[in-house]
Amino acid sequence: MDAELFPRERARVAPGAVHLPDWLDAARQRELLRACREWARPPAGLRTVRTPGGGAMTARQVCLGWHWYPYAYARTVADGDGAPVKPFPVWLGELGRRAVSDALGPAQAEDAAYDIALINFYEGDARMGMHRDADERATAPVVSLSLGDACVFRFGNTRTRARPYTDVELRSGDLFVFGGASRLAYHGVPRVLLGTAPAGLGLTGRLNVTLRVSGFPDDS
Repeated sequence: MDAELFPRERARVAPGAVHLPDWLDAARQRELLRACREWARPPAGLRTVRTPGGGAMTARQVCLGWHWYPYAYARTVADGDGAPVKPFPVWLGELGRRAVSDALGPAQAEDAAYDIALINFYEGDARMGMHRDADERATAPVVSLSLGDACVFRFGNTRTRARPYTDVELRSGDLFVFGGASRLAYHGVPRVLLGTAPAGLGLTGRLNVTLRVSGFPDDS
């Protein structure tokens, strides 16, 4: 990956959907990884998500700000240990707005009050089926940051889980933002490319940090 013939460049994958390779430098990746490890500790730590039908997601998850479970949000880990969800840090919201500004322009970031983070950890043969981020009331762009092993990220359309879709390789440090016409597009991770994490990062597996705006009333 360090000796590619052509450098990876910014790409518009669909209207409102942009991939920015290497958006986080090595130092910022390490900082974000340290934070993820703290967030993953109990209480309200990393858990296996179970669907209403009894199945289990292969990627494990921890939430900040609002706790997501299929298919709702709560202020406690309603499907786990019942602990209050960990707070959403101000600096993470600022990072999200900077990501949107860089990907889609400053106007798209002005009113984006990010207050949800879903951190998914992929190891072994973990994957994520095609789904939409549709449980929020706000329509602000979704921000996705990758750490560790690369993955195949499948970005589809707003009508169906099937084709047409585009497969994008997301590597450690990459940013993917989708909003506007693509905000409710189906997307998933059919494969993680094991053993591709940067040697200096110190992570086996893949972490994905997804930031969203809830649009929920402030209940504090």
